[in-house]
Amino acid sequence: MRLVVQGIDNMSIRILLADDHTIVLQGLSRFLQEQKGLDVVGQAKDGPTVVALARELKPDVVIMDISMPGLSGIEATRQIRTENPNVKIIGLSMHAAKRYVQEMCKAGARGYLLKDCDFDELTGAIHTVAEGGTYFAAEFQDVALR
Repeated sequence: MRLVVQGIDNMSIRILLADDHTIVLQGLSRFLQEQKGLDVVGQAKDGPTVVALARELKPDVVIMDISMPGLSGIEATRQIRTENPNVKIIGLSMHAAKRYVQEMCKAGARGYLLKDCDFDELTGAIHTVAEGGTYFAAEFQDVALR
């Protein structure tokens, strides 16, 4: 008889989504749930809710919009990372200004993508960040390295 022990590589990456647009949440959730090894454990439409859900659900990765009601994605990132430094956060935003990327990095984000990225890039970023790396869209590589 052979004993097989499953390692972390066989576990699903637990994802919390945060965006104030319902269609974005629903679309991302459906797409990510179809991907092997990814599990969407929660959704939030505002900053205070994503902070509370991160505390409760303890996700591996949070996909964070920048502009949300109640608390910005930047401040929500700061609060989540202060409470649980093991949570990895990826900014996903329409904001292409490098100052947003810099602020997300200062708050503790491990990645940043624009909402016009394709799903393959997003899933690649999720895997990279979950494994301890960083992932920034090509146009933000110089900002992320500072």
